[in-house]
Amino acid sequence: MNIFSSSSAAPGTPAAPQPSLSEVSIPPSLGVCPLGPTPLPKDQLYQQAMQESAWTHMPHPSDSERIRQYLMRNPCPTLPFHHQMPPHHSDSIEFYQRLSTETLFFIFYYLEGTKAQYLSAKALKKQSWRFHTKYMMWFQRHEEPKTITDEFEQGTYIYFDYEKWGQRKKEGFTFEYRYLEDRDLQ
Repeated sequence: MNIFSSSSAAPGTPAAPQPSLSEVSIPPSLGVCPLGPTPLPKDQLYQQAMQESAWTHMPHPSDSERIRQYLMRNPCPTLPFHHQMPPHHSDSIEFYQRLSTETLFFIFYYLEGTKAQYLSAKALKKQSWRFHTKYMMWFQRHEEPKTITDEFEQGTYIYFDYEKWGQRKKEGFTFEYRYLEDRDLQ
């Protein structure tokens, strides 16, 4: 049976001539896929190219990390007439409290993950510096805060800017306590 034959014709009557497959027009509203590939419009081709480009250049989680200068641990061998051993009691909090504030900041930012970083943070906290975990900077009150609540305090602060390597003053700064590094370093 031909797929184009009509079942309504009476038996014995000649069938009407059937159109060939190339003459059949299928209306698009029937949801039938047209024969052969249909070229995409220019705007869809552009969108497809942009999507493929985005997939090949996806950001990596490390792209959001701050770039640090490489600091060699031992750039050259120690000469024999210099001390070969660290100074006595150099791993104590008393030793770190005698260091300058800038030296403590240097140790904190460039000796990450070491006992020296821990001891420098401890010495900075004893000097009333507080570490802000959102900005990754140390803050100190310049004067008594103008507003103090259970969630934040607002006032003038001195902070250490590690990118420009210096202390700056910020007036009207809101220090939210949720960003306060409050682990006990005592």
